Amino acid sequence: MSQEQNSTPRPALLSVAQALEYIRAGLKPITGFEQRALRDALGRVLASDVSSPIDVPPHANSAMDGYALRAADLPPDGETALQLIGTALAGHPYSGTVASGQCVRIMTGAKLPTGADTVVMQENARREGDTVYIGNGPRQGDHVRLPGEDIANGQIVLQQGRQLTPADLGLLASLGIAEVKVARRLRVAFFSTGDELRSLGETLQEGQIYDSNRYTLYGMLSRLGVEIIDMGVVRDRREDIVTAFRQGAAVADVLITSGGVSVGDADYVKETLESLGKVNFWKIAMKPGKPLAFGLLGETAFFGLPGNPVSSMATFYQLVQPALQQLMGQTVQQPLRLRVPCMTRLKKTPGRADYQRGILEYDAAGQLTVRSTGAQGSHVLSSMSRANCFIILPAECGNVEAGTLVEVQPFAGLI
Repeated sequence: MSQEQNSTPRPALLSVAQALEYIRAGLKPITGFEQRALRDALGRVLASDVSSPIDVPPHANSAMDGYALRAADLPPDGETALQLIGTALAGHPYSGTVASGQCVRIMTGAKLPTGADTVVMQENARREGDTVYIGNGPRQGDHVRLPGEDIANGQIVLQQGRQLTPADLGLLASLGIAEVKVARRLRVAFFSTGDELRSLGETLQEGQIYDSNRYTLYGMLSRLGVEIIDMGVVRDRREDIVTAFRQGAAVADVLITSGGVSVGDADYVKETLESLGKVNFWKIAMKPGKPLAFGLLGETAFFGLPGNPVSSMATFYQLVQPALQQLMGQTVQQPLRLRVPCMTRLKKTPGRADYQRGILEYDAAGQLTVRSTGAQGSHVLSSMSRANCFIILPAECGNVEAGTLVEVQPFAGLI
């Protein structure tokens, strides 16, 4: 991130779109790649375009069960009689040549015999022993798949930046491609801060709570396919904070923390960040998730998420996940959004975009609708567990009455 960007005046509250733009401008994809066998490449990001080494199909073949023949033998009217000279099966082509007045029984996918240029569907033919009668309906080239009709030799089939899907693996296998060049895994370290936090297995004392954010972060990061470094819980002591930030920045491409970025948080958290790198502390015009820190600790990108569990997840999905995808070299696409009627009344104060938790479902008539999960506090993690979507209410919006069309972002489109 440039000094100029750090010093550019910004509004007191950044919109999500503005924050995304600042983040996007401050990051560059990581370098480095590796060759991976096809089965090990699922979910990985292509480091270069993949071109087909062959035509698909590799030869002219039949799209139907029927009879392969020469178009010159098709009758202009009435019907014509052709001599049946053999059979072509998928994987077992007919080795001879089809001459005038002849035809070959052919099955779907079988190679078109030499001399033939047309396939007549079996429903449009009449066979009597070794004689096949063809009417005047078929036309030259019917039901023939030409070489390279699907994919031509040398054609780019998958572009750099694509995260490989199961269908992509099948496509590559169909081209005989056994391994691909993919970007190396992004290394992401994370830890939570707070004297009140305890790890699982520890006994809670008065005023203490279990740390949940590291587990939600672990889950969200795992689905992105990054290399994960869990640094645990760091206490609110200056020397511990400094050590943790230095260690994280030394081993990871990205360091993510939860807690310590809100007004009133320990000053040495912010002091440490500012002394180690170029970090902005922002207030985002979104609810939940108002506080956010972003910047660079040396060569390591840094994201400081709010400590409240729902705020941490909401800011991760809306701001951090697309940034990580950019760093991975992945082509970042806008997550799916839908407009559906909301079946419950929603409370909303104008001023910030609200990412309420909702349940997207079909009603009795088979139409998609959404309803609230209930209590929407930033500490109510159960609202995220029950939800399957965000209900996104724009900043200027107030209360929403039942039956109103609202925009929803399915969680399935985020991961």
